[in-house]
Amino acid sequence: MTVTAAERPLDVAADFPAIPAGWAYLDSAATAQKPQVVVDAIARGYGESYATVHRGVYQRSADMTLAYEAARARVAQFIGGQPDECIFVRGATEGINLVAQCWAANTLKPGDRILLSQLEHHSNIVPWQMVAERVGAAIDVIPLTADHRIDLDAMAAMLRPEHKLVALAHVSNVLGSVLDARRAADLAHGVGAKILIDGCQAVPRMAVDVAALDCDFYVFSGHKLYGPTGIGVLWARAELLDQMPPWHGGGAMIDRVTFAKTTYAPPPARFEAGTPHIIGVIGLHAAIDYVAGLGLDRIHAHEAALVAEARARLSQLNSVRLLGPADSAGIVSFTVDGVHPHDVGTILDEAGVAIRAGHHCAQPLMGALGVEATARASFGVHNNAADIDALVKGIERVTRIFG
Repeated sequence: MTVTAAERPLDVAADFPAIPAGWAYLDSAATAQKPQVVVDAIARGYGESYATVHRGVYQRSADMTLAYEAARARVAQFIGGQPDECIFVRGATEGINLVAQCWAANTLKPGDRILLSQLEHHSNIVPWQMVAERVGAAIDVIPLTADHRIDLDAMAAMLRPEHKLVALAHVSNVLGSVLDARRAADLAHGVGAKILIDGCQAVPRMAVDVAALDCDFYVFSGHKLYGPTGIGVLWARAELLDQMPPWHGGGAMIDRVTFAKTTYAPPPARFEAGTPHIIGVIGLHAAIDYVAGLGLDRIHAHEAALVAEARARLSQLNSVRLLGPADSAGIVSFTVDGVHPHDVGTILDEAGVAIRAGHHCAQPLMGALGVEATARASFGVHNNAADIDALVKGIERVTRIFG
């Protein structure tokens, strides 16, 4: 049988200058390393073509404005939206807070309810708590299934007309479990609720089409998508953005300013006050091109194979408890009997293996799992079987040290 290029395992470790030979970087879920093309795009942006955007009448400023807006168009194409529906923010956290302050705080009233799940990142919990306390709304929490997925059957049973917003992770940053986002959207819309999807862990690993998902808001961060830190995207339906007041005031988001009254620009400018992270946007464009060039389906298959191999190898170690579903997307969380995850991480670091250890900004999930913390290995496009070998050998050393 002939193996096509799309079916061959990825071999792109050489694209990542910050990953030296012999270092297994297994923390992409926290932040992804940057391919050389992204580093080069950032260097060119600052070193050759830098200028402000949307303001200058000179040629370089005009060229940079075109590049900035071309990046917005590329983002829209990447997730199946329209350019004027894509807001550049500092990251998913700011995107969620923007929706909380500009939509929820102006829409929800006493007695309304917000529906979250047990596995949400703190960034998809705390902003809603802040709004709920302010407006007198309440928060409900969807439990997990036995294999650590958001229980959509339970969600269907919980939903009531009082629910005005549902906010869920597309892929869990701890467990790697993948949400059936279209079913979740259909359930939310069935009671008239809007739905926000946190796509931080999804966009680097699988194709996303917000139109097909039929969600109302979608957020992601650039630095988990092999792009720069300090840049992210909020996508929202155009009709919702039109209804939302601005959050930050300043330059670029105005139509006309007088001391008597200020009128605001239409979206997306309305939500991008001040000089933006210009080079962050340029770097994000390069990162999207890089990922799209590899192919999201190919990336997903590559990471799924790594997860399957890692889980199979780790399951042979009696002291290791695996968490999350077998088909998790790029993420394997586990505990080692009698060893704190921080000790696991420290010993692995001595062996040249970088993982995350802690509560992963998901303390309510830790409570639901009955642990204080977990160790987490998360894969990227640059990982390969040698990284799994290093991980397993490191954990075997952990078990020897702790008996």
